[in-house]
Amino acid sequence: MNTRLSADLPGAIGSSSMISMVISLICVALSWWALQNLKLDLLIRYPKSPQGRLLHLLLAIVLGHFVAGFLLDYLGWSGLIARMF
Repeated sequence: MNTRLSADLPGAIGSSSMISMVISLICVALSWWALQNLKLDLLIRYPKSPQGRLLHLLLAIVLGHFVAGFLLDYLGWSGLIARMF
């Protein structure tokens, strides 16, 4: 039984990593889309400049990272609830 468990472990880790990456990329893309509605010209002198676009990208990455972290934590917690009973 231990050999089967150890044989399945790399596959489980790989699929978990892939799910985390996909969720993170989706959250960054959704954050980018949501930030399109933000009026950066009120905060940035030249929002269409490369620096303004880079700031927009970095904001999307940071926001997407936090949202993805929440979703992945929630997914993990909901999986642990089944072990409670």
